Amino acid sequence: MPTQRRPLIGVSAYVEPADWAVWRGVRAVLVPEAYTRAVTAAGGRAVVLPPDDVDADVVGVLDGLLLAGGADVGPGRYGQPTDPRTEDRPDRDAGELTVLAAALAAGLPVLGVCRGMQLLAVAYGGALHQHLPDVVGHEAHRPAPGVYGAHPVRFAPGSLAASVLAGVDQVNSYHHQAVADPGRLTVTGWAGDGVVEAVEDPARPFVLGVQWHPENERDPRPITALVRAADQRV
Repeated sequence: MPTQRRPLIGVSAYVEPADWAVWRGVRAVLVPEAYTRAVTAAGGRAVVLPPDDVDADVVGVLDGLLLAGGADVGPGRYGQPTDPRTEDRPDRDAGELTVLAAALAAGLPVLGVCRGMQLLAVAYGGALHQHLPDVVGHEAHRPAPGVYGAHPVRFAPGSLAASVLAGVDQVNSYHHQAVADPGRLTVTGWAGDGVVEAVEDPARPFVLGVQWHPENERDPRPITALVRAADQRV
């Protein structure tokens, strides 16, 4: 008997120097397996999207979009000069904003993770804090290189974030930038120190950004919810 196909989830990819086998420092298109594993576990098929701003035709075959974490969004995108501690990737900004605009125009479910949430805010006319410790006075959101922090989180009652994350009161964290202005998005999640942890577009069925890394949680609910929302389109 024929079976319904799995929803196709585009996952934005990094381009970074990488090592494997005998190769060292080769520029490679890559994404942490945790993202694709979470998509697969939720019943989706992950499609890795390298940076490409020529067009957004790929959106025509996708059922959902996951904007992954990574380097900083370029401050020029929100009208600020670059702080020396900002490390951006213009190719990712250009490619992801192109695909995001098309995904929103097509009504696709969209999830932004860490950098992805910040990119969502910028796309909606918002702005970022370029170095969060200057704002909150501590390094708890990125305690050390390669070390995730953990902190409490709360969500606005009745929001998409509260629905998806019911019962969640602590999350992991690895970022030195944060949303300062959500633009046309609504802030629906906060850390204990007031840092924005979730944003969403209440005018759409599923456009959600989370500042932490659900792909590294045992229960990656935001990614599961994205796949379920996409499945309704299949």
